[in-house]
Amino acid sequence: MEAINAPFEPFNLSKWLYSRTTHIMGFNFDGTACFRKGAAKGPDEIRLKSPYIETYSPYLDHDTNDIECVDLGNLQIKDKKSWQDATDYFLSFTRKIGLEMHKIKFLVMGGEHSISYAPIVTYLKQYPDLTLIHLDAHANLREEYEGEKFSHASIIRRVSEQFGVGHRLIQYGVRSGTKEEYQWMKNHKTLSSSKTSFLNKIKGIDSSRPIYLTLDLDYFDPALLPGTGTPEPGGEDFQSFVQLMNILKGKHFVGADVVELAPFIDPTENSAIFAAKIVRELLLTLDLSR
Repeated sequence: MEAINAPFEPFNLSKWLYSRTTHIMGFNFDGTACFRKGAAKGPDEIRLKSPYIETYSPYLDHDTNDIECVDLGNLQIKDKKSWQDATDYFLSFTRKIGLEMHKIKFLVMGGEHSISYAPIVTYLKQYPDLTLIHLDAHANLREEYEGEKFSHASIIRRVSEQFGVGHRLIQYGVRSGTKEEYQWMKNHKTLSSSKTSFLNKIKGIDSSRPIYLTLDLDYFDPALLPGTGTPEPGGEDFQSFVQLMNILKGKHFVGADVVELAPFIDPTENSAIFAAKIVRELLLTLDLSR
């Protein structure tokens, strides 16, 4: 996975978009992180570690050397106001693109989970029957957190407000949240209580129905990936993720984001390597699912 070294410039970004191609973009913002910051460094650290893992995935029998992929670089982030500017820009330039018509896919790397608003809403607007898969240790369904309505702790609540009648949310891995958040998930029947029931739900999705995945890396157990802002014991392992990828490769998997790698929390660099491997599997699955 190599960058094209094109800087983020609103007037020329669109010329780097190609049909039947997955486009990587970094959204390096962690301004609402409430415990341990550092996720703003996630996109670049994943890029730095990617050359040190194999391009071939034995899990998917596919190689990144054989796929169409373009790295658009990072959205420019300086402060909380930049989050709004970058979000508005992402929504603006993607609004002019027919993602389905041109078979254009995005893999957005965060950053904390608030960055997912722009890509998810983009896909919701273009795919009226989208299924959103949310893998996370946290529900992220608060009405607001510390006065911020677009906090990482409330971003799934915000995107759910953009749902149409054909949209669907499936959550798995959640093991931390308020009583109100758990009641919301119960009322809306979004949370899968076991890996088996979750994977069966994904298997049951019609192969023509578009799927978008938002993945918070604290979904994984912190014993495996400690370099994240708000770790929670009891998470999943890499093999469960591989199981999901092997299902999604046969579905209409149209886009994804990966968030909450705070690489310098983990001085061993294992977390960054883990995240780079996750990104590899996602890129390959997005390619196979065309």
